[in-house]
Amino acid sequence: MRLSDIEHVFFDLDHTLWDFDRNSALAFREIFRKQKIEIDIDDFLQVYKPINFRYWELYRNNSVSKEDLRYGRLKESFDSLRFEACDTTINLIADDYIEYLPNNNHLLEGSLDVLAHLSKTYKLHIITNGFEEVQQRKMMNSGILDFFQTITTSEEAGVKKPHPQIFEKALQKSEALPQKSVMIGDNLEADIIGASRFGLYAIYLSSEDQVSQNQFPQIQKLKELLDYL
Repeated sequence: MRLSDIEHVFFDLDHTLWDFDRNSALAFREIFRKQKIEIDIDDFLQVYKPINFRYWELYRNNSVSKEDLRYGRLKESFDSLRFEACDTTINLIADDYIEYLPNNNHLLEGSLDVLAHLSKTYKLHIITNGFEEVQQRKMMNSGILDFFQTITTSEEAGVKKPHPQIFEKALQKSEALPQKSVMIGDNLEADIIGASRFGLYAIYLSSEDQVSQNQFPQIQKLKELLDYL
């Protein structure tokens, strides 16, 4: 089903275009070597990923601060592995992670081709809850920054997706009407339901183990987006 009358396409960044899991793993490998953290990286990531996911949910709901997220996800991961790390070490790793993360530039399969194709017809934009100091660096280093006319971050908007105010801010910046806009993202609540409630069309990018029954169009690969646009 192709969407008609669309002029603006809004994307989430992490896990939608930018391969967060792969780039994050590479950053941790480098940091652990630097800090001489003797933990198997695969063991660490197996523990860290669900903890990090939970902290981002808390952050999105304003239940923890940015600083709490950066420290807490590492502290809980090390504690789960029974690895003793002092606060100084944890804070150093947290700082290094923000510095190293954008140095890796892997994109999800098909991202460049899809963006190149869509940019010929539509105006492209980013709406992200990610930290403002790293999101633009991620896009620049991965070669996708020039595809986008606007970037709206949660820190700029003062609220996080799915709050309607961030979508209102993004539409104002892009001079877009919600009924002529579509949002693509990997988080059903933050990206899809949030955008839909504000009047945008929404397409859910799910992984094979996330497929769910809902009223929104679902894709599992970015190239499938071209069936709608």
